[in-house]
Amino acid sequence: MASLTISGVDDDGYFGEDVASRYDVSTGEEFEPEVIAGTVDFLAERAGDGGALELGIGTGRIAVPLAERGVLVHGIDVSAAMVARLRAKPGGHRIGVTIGDFATTRVDGSFSLAYLVFNTIMNLTTQAAQVACFRNAAAHLQPGGCFVIEVGVPDLQRLPPGETHHVFQASESQWGIDEYDIANQGLTSHHVRPVNGWLERMSIPFRYVWPAELDLMAQLAGMRLRERWGGWRHEPFTSNSRKHVSVWEKPAS
Repeated sequence: MASLTISGVDDDGYFGEDVASRYDVSTGEEFEPEVIAGTVDFLAERAGDGGALELGIGTGRIAVPLAERGVLVHGIDVSAAMVARLRAKPGGHRIGVTIGDFATTRVDGSFSLAYLVFNTIMNLTTQAAQVACFRNAAAHLQPGGCFVIEVGVPDLQRLPPGETHHVFQASESQWGIDEYDIANQGLTSHHVRPVNGWLERMSIPFRYVWPAELDLMAQLAGMRLRERWGGWRHEPFTSNSRKHVSVWEKPAS
C-alpha cells in the first residue's frame, strides 16, 4: 500500500470533519453503554442541582446523556465539525455550546461542576495551557463547585527499557502507536488505517501529566483535591491504575 500523511490541523484543530465523521462509530470501551452510564452517574451526583460545564464537549458523548438526566449542560469546544455532530443528536440542540479554546474561553454564568473526560486535558500541549485550563475552570465554578478530570496515567513504567514507543491498538482496521518524548513530557499518538488502498496516517500531539502535577495546578487555581478514583465506578486508585478520575473543589468561602 502507498502511504498518505494527514496533518489534521485546521480551524477545528485535530478534530476536523474527517475525525468528526467517524468519531461516534469508534469501538473503544469509552463508547460502551455501561461506561457512559457510570460516567454520567458520577458527574450528575457532583453537579447536584447546579449546571455543568464540559470543556472539550466534542460530539456530546457524555453531555447528551447528562442533559437527559436533568443537568443543565453548557460546553466549550474548538471544533465546529464535532459540535455539528452533537447538534444532530436527539436533544443536542438544547445544549449550549461556545466555540473556542477551552483553556481560555469564558462563558456567561457559573456552574456547580466543570469537567474534562477521556484524556482531553492532554490536548493542551504545554504546562502553561494546562494551568490556564484549571484557572478557567475555577473561574466558572460556584463556591463549593467541583472540577473533574478523567485522564490516563502515563504508561512509561510499561515501556521496555530504552524504548519510547507503545502500541495501544492493533487490528485489521487501524493501528495506534504512542511515541513518548520523555524529556519534554510529550506524547504523539500515531493513527494508521487503510483507506482505498492507501495507508492513511494522522499524528496528534499531547502532553502527558502526572496526578501530583495536576494537584499543583489545582492549587495554583485556588482549588484543592477532594477525591481521586481509579475509574467512574469509584474503583480505588492504586499504583497499578491505568487512569484516574480526580475531583478538585473550589472552597466554599
